[in-house]
Amino acid sequence: MYPTSGSQGVQGTEEKRGAELAATWANAHGGVDRHKLELVTADMSRPEGVPDAMAGLQRARVSVVVGTHGSTYSAVAAEEATRRHMLVWETGAVGYVGWDSTPAPGNPYATDSYETDGPVAAGTDFIRMAPMGGELGKSAVDFVRDGLAPHLPTGGPLRWAVAYVDDPYGRAVQAGAASEVNATGQQLVGSFPYVETGTDFTALAARIAAVHPDALYVSAYIDDGTALRQALAAGHVPLLVNLGTSSSYCMPAFGQRLGDVAVGVFASDKPDAAAVRPDALSREGRTALAWVSAQYQKRYHQAMTSHALSGFSNAYALFVHVLPKAGTATTAAVAAAAQAVKLPIGTLANGGGLDIAPAGAADAGNNRNAAGVIWEWVAPNVEKVVWPPAFATHDVVWQPIDR
Repeated sequence: MYPTSGSQGVQGTEEKRGAELAATWANAHGGVDRHKLELVTADMSRPEGVPDAMAGLQRARVSVVVGTHGSTYSAVAAEEATRRHMLVWETGAVGYVGWDSTPAPGNPYATDSYETDGPVAAGTDFIRMAPMGGELGKSAVDFVRDGLAPHLPTGGPLRWAVAYVDDPYGRAVQAGAASEVNATGQQLVGSFPYVETGTDFTALAARIAAVHPDALYVSAYIDDGTALRQALAAGHVPLLVNLGTSSSYCMPAFGQRLGDVAVGVFASDKPDAAAVRPDALSREGRTALAWVSAQYQKRYHQAMTSHALSGFSNAYALFVHVLPKAGTATTAAVAAAAQAVKLPIGTLANGGGLDIAPAGAADAGNNRNAAGVIWEWVAPNVEKVVWPPAFATHDVVWQPIDR
């Protein structure tokens, strides 16, 4: 269940294609206990369409839903799955209800951002394979401390500001970044929520400049992310570091729209196929990456994006490793198998593995071995992975962001 139209239709389509290729791989290698996988497709262009899509899948006797790409979609999917006693295997969305939140009552794994009017039914699971939004924020702050600090002209703690789109995705990333800034003894001098459309980004850039941050972290989508970056550049807001996240700063369109204004900007996200170093993978991961990269190029005449690779790798974990262990596709059996299967980092084609946090943990249902990297725009329209060292394809290049 992925959005293949609407504002996130392009990326949703890419992720769906990756998941479909994972089923193709599984069927070519014996299926699940010698049974062929058959995918039943549901589409929705907006989060409001999720309930109908889930209802249609349930009528088709589906109990395990692979999707959903976007945090606002997965938020609704988590609630619907709880009500319908289904399981959502989230391959791409990163939104999280809070960095130190507890799972929804009655649902030990449904940790995505959503609100209910009361207790929800037990017996349903939400498993997130991609990095949590909070983890992306935390990773960005840690990168500045561990990977970028030697390049900075100041040796002391940094003054941080966070600007974020005010929705489940934006709040999730902001929470992780803010928590890590405070935990590492640095100063959070401002948090700036904004609405995705209708915001005066020139005014927002001026408000950010007024608190004099050294580092600015932005959780945005592509249109608002590029608009804010342009406003910061036009205002010559001096920053030592400008970082962003998955749905904006690392996307090819970010570099295409901004050109040299993007150079020196960093992004915390998932890797795409061209950015994964084979020597960082196990034999299984290398074999799967080579196969899916070639298949995707052959079918769609383009390289795999991070969304496509996330869809393939995370659905692959379910189809190839978890379903055979479960023995049956019931919610309880698949959830138990997901807990039992442990895959080291580097097992999957995107560099990740599988280690689902147990019920009762703050990150219950989330993959602790999810793949995440730091990108940098090192030249106009050229982005490279610079962190962590095992996955880096380019050295870190620092320059002040005040253009």
